Amino acid sequence: MNRIFLKASLLFVLCANIFAETTVSITVYNSDLALVRDVRNIGFKSGMNEILFKDVSGQIDATSVHFNAPGVAMLEQNFDYDLVSSSKLIQKYIDHNIDVISESGELASGTLLTADGKNIVLKQKDGSLRSILMEAVAEIRYPELPEGLITRPTLRWLVDSKKAGDVETEVSYLTGGLSWRADYVLVIGEKPSDPADLSAWVTVNNNCGNSFKSAKLKLIAGEVNRVQQQLKAQYMRAAPMMEDAGASGFEERSFFEYHLYTLQRPTDLLDQQTKQVSLFPTTTINTKRIYEYDWRRKNDRVGVSIEFKNEKANGLGMAIPAGRVRIYQEDTDGSEEFIGEDNVEHTPKDEKIRVRTGEAFDIAVERLEKNYRRITDRVSERDYEVKLRNHKEEAVEVVVVDYLYGDWEILQSSHAYDKVSSRKVEFTIPVAPDKETILTYTVRTQ
Repeated sequence: MNRIFLKASLLFVLCANIFAETTVSITVYNSDLALVRDVRNIGFKSGMNEILFKDVSGQIDATSVHFNAPGVAMLEQNFDYDLVSSSKLIQKYIDHNIDVISESGELASGTLLTADGKNIVLKQKDGSLRSILMEAVAEIRYPELPEGLITRPTLRWLVDSKKAGDVETEVSYLTGGLSWRADYVLVIGEKPSDPADLSAWVTVNNNCGNSFKSAKLKLIAGEVNRVQQQLKAQYMRAAPMMEDAGASGFEERSFFEYHLYTLQRPTDLLDQQTKQVSLFPTTTINTKRIYEYDWRRKNDRVGVSIEFKNEKANGLGMAIPAGRVRIYQEDTDGSEEFIGEDNVEHTPKDEKIRVRTGEAFDIAVERLEKNYRRITDRVSERDYEVKLRNHKEEAVEVVVVDYLYGDWEILQSSHAYDKVSSRKVEFTIPVAPDKETILTYTVRTQ
């Protein structure tokens, strides 16, 4: 691999004095969006100044920048994001002098005419041309950093200051490349009546091109309307870094029509890092096992879900942000086995949460349309039969779901039903161990 070294003398302009302590607050949204609020002491000269504000996100929306410095007016802003790299550097030096050192230690100097990734062509002082294979190059020396190339994403400002001195400056902006989600782990007991343990983690991904040290972290749960998605994230794999929030975890409260979670201590959000922080300590909850047959979802299987109520009396009672729930069950030897996973939506307190684990192995189902009768041109009747066979050692209740359209009426039914909506009905059918229960019903539609 070629080793490209830069020997450069940088041209300095009046830059921000970033020697004083800085304060960074980051509010991360669910949809690849974050608000960064950066407070720094910046040294200004009286009159016109050019200020370089470095260490900003590489995916900043420059149109969203808000600048606030008492006594200082911003006249112009540029976002410089052409970061230095070996390929950009050599292209910038076409028609300029460079030194090339081969792996054998031979030095070649001259004007760079072309560099196509395979060869370097130099025009030497005597006018002769020399072609050098890139694979034979050990080092390239450049006299300075070319104009326009920078080492970090930078906001370049033209400002007008009323007086000279340090001013506390607040800069806020929106950026892509930062996102978060909630991940839950639910461990249930061997029996449906056993209490379960629920823990939650917040996973924050930083792919924005900049690191933030000792940042105040806030998370917004909810769907924020945006006019146009202009920011594109560059997703990369990063090793997760897990932290137990402990006593200084997240504080949750309502904020506008959303919910805000504030970490009660500073944290580092490093570039290309996945960080996990405990959302709340492990809590013990009561759950209910739900067997549901929804023929539209899977015609020949009964689904299994775990349901619990998000209330204070059940060890919860806070706004639960959307995320993925992984479910485990304790085995007789004390180990935990993975039994399924599902997504949950944003759930307010005192509402039920239901997560689907998979399909029941020991409950068989058959659904048939037994008869169809055309009463008139606009009226018809259908007879349905649903057979449920329970091969488990304990009794179960299966919720049978059906969807009815038009102006409908259930003329007869072997079991009671609930009208969930204008299009949905549910039958709760008890099935004894090693027994079969048959549900029959007739629907008239017009």
